[in-house]
Amino acid sequence: MKRFSQLIQQLETSNKTNDKIAALVSYFNEADDVDKPYVIAMFTGKRPKRPVSTALLKEWAIEKSGIPDWLFSESYHNVGDLSETISLILPPPKHLVNRKLQEWISDLASLQGKEDVFKKTFILSAWDSLETQERFIFNKLISGNFRIGVSSKMLVNALAKQSDTENSKIMHSIMGKWEPSQITYQDLIGGAHVNTDNSWPYPFCLAYALEVEPESLGAPKEWQAEWKWDGIRGQIVKRNGELFIWSRGEELVTEQFPELHFLKKELEDGTVLDGEILSIKEGKVQAFSILQQRLNRKIINKAQLNEAPIGFFTYDLLEYKGEDKRSDVLSVRRKQLEKIVDNLQTKNVVILSPIVKFDNWLQLAKAREDSRDLNSEGLMLKKADSLYHSGRKRGDWWKWKIDPYTVDTVMIYAQKGSGRRANFFTDYTFAVREGDQLITIAKAYSGLTDKEIKEVDAFVKKNAIEKFGPVRTVKPELVFEIAFEGIAESKRHKAGLALRFPRIARWRRDKTADEINTLDDLKQLLLLTLNTSIHGTQQE
Repeated sequence: MKRFSQLIQQLETSNKTNDKIAALVSYFNEADDVDKPYVIAMFTGKRPKRPVSTALLKEWAIEKSGIPDWLFSESYHNVGDLSETISLILPPPKHLVNRKLQEWISDLASLQGKEDVFKKTFILSAWDSLETQERFIFNKLISGNFRIGVSSKMLVNALAKQSDTENSKIMHSIMGKWEPSQITYQDLIGGAHVNTDNSWPYPFCLAYALEVEPESLGAPKEWQAEWKWDGIRGQIVKRNGELFIWSRGEELVTEQFPELHFLKKELEDGTVLDGEILSIKEGKVQAFSILQQRLNRKIINKAQLNEAPIGFFTYDLLEYKGEDKRSDVLSVRRKQLEKIVDNLQTKNVVILSPIVKFDNWLQLAKAREDSRDLNSEGLMLKKADSLYHSGRKRGDWWKWKIDPYTVDTVMIYAQKGSGRRANFFTDYTFAVREGDQLITIAKAYSGLTDKEIKEVDAFVKKNAIEKFGPVRTVKPELVFEIAFEGIAESKRHKAGLALRFPRIARWRRDKTADEINTLDDLKQLLLLTLNTSIHGTQQE
């Protein structure tokens, strides 16, 4: 536990990738082998069920520390993180213990189903045996919420360096279903479990955003262009008579999409397809907001099947007849993929993602302008001779997205962030105008420079009007341009609208709150998107 606590502290105090990788390598060199799978599980989002509610933790911490509720609330508002607040307000430990991380996690898991009295006794005893930083980690183990800026790629790079193993093998091994209590570190890194489970997907090949003119990429004939679909990236795996559907988030989502279950009969064993799960109706791709009706549902009713039928736009072949095809060039993989789709008896559910034909870059740029007509986000540019690599490799695949929608808004609420931003107001709520009222339309916390964050923070502290827990109401004076990818109706928001992927595009210091957009402006945009003609998606 002490060594893991040191690791978290090192990761939180550094913003340099190489330093973080070095800290991870050092940890995996020194830590107990039984702890290592648990750390990998936490850093890849495999969170156990929360054994104790945050309300109870807060109640017990207030009782243990002897401070009044109002002082705890003020401390929490200032610190910005519940786990850290609790670790700071508790009295010094009575007896320090040095236990393995695995032991703490196992004990916490055993609390499931126990009476609150039993849980309280264990938690208070744990707090009494840990230093402040270790208490913080212990509290985080309960919530499972580690925001430490470690991406899967960074973790894989560290594990590959520490174990002298290929990155792709590490990535393949740590994806999918495995339990840290049932596998050793060496078996996990060595991939001993991979071939025993028919469901294993491959690491996804990803693209960088194109930030230069496409002419700089070279001759058009060297590139394959496809539409960039706004759906759920997924892999369909058929092995040994079983069918599995994986999302890019490493979730097994087979049961959510019964329309694709016919592939269990029609796909050959040893086939893995890469593509996009979309809502497709009458051969046309529907908006992402419609697809959302089908996500994360255990039970799918008839109305949902009718309103948001699912299809799969496939654009790559990763395995065929049990043979890994990722080392074949894209043009070869594509030809084999075309044959597979053509041989399916059930048509128009698995659809070959169409190639956008072009003779020159100007022609392709004009095609890109029509992306929204297809409910597409833009174009994908893939080198015809590219391999299917793990993660991102600069130069092979590019995403050339269309410019986002934008709206001018005014900030009306602010809340402190977490981690390194815990002392600054960095989470903002923005509004548009409806008559004399301001109607909230989006929350965003990215897009400002460090200098701008400090300026906004100073403004919030000076111009706060009301306080609702950690949230501050501020004078509606700061105008920001918000960029977003789409707009849809929503009953969850007062405005009746929801923006997709909102983020701060820029601080409009040149505008006043009287010049922001209105709710009618956004409703007109919604109407425009709904009335946009959606062309057929058959390959030209």
